[in-house]
Amino acid sequence: MSHEELFTLFSKDLFIPELKAKNRDGVLEEMVDQAVEAGVIRDRDVILGMLKNRESLGSTGLGEGVAFPHGRSLAIPTLMALFARSSKGIDYGAIDGKPVKLFFMFIAPPIEKENRYLPALGQVVELIRDETSREELMGVKTFEDFQKIILGGE
Repeated sequence: MSHEELFTLFSKDLFIPELKAKNRDGVLEEMVDQAVEAGVIRDRDVILGMLKNRESLGSTGLGEGVAFPHGRSLAIPTLMALFARSSKGIDYGAIDGKPVKLFFMFIAPPIEKENRYLPALGQVVELIRDETSREELMGVKTFEDFQKIILGGE
């Protein structure tokens, strides 16, 4: 998956430059509510339950200030991606014990013809492995800033 293909999964409606939430459940609720408001999610409670259940199996906070809440659900017709940032950081139960500042939420239907879900996750993991990219993302204030960073790899 190219950077341009990855970027098509994101939109201004699915971008939160500064989370208000103070804890993991609050983050999940705020991101899901944003996707509901954008008209992307059919059933808030189903998606929220799926994400919380996924987190109970093991935190999607992978360390270095980044988390990837993700899953599959019938409550969504097509793959969606949402980016959110917390300048202060949120205790998310990340594997390194550090606060999480960058959140990439991916939700896909159970069957996806284009099979973009795992490649998209992999592409973002590659992006955030780069310390410079992580630092740039932590400074993002507008969707245009976010776009430049995502597309900057090509």
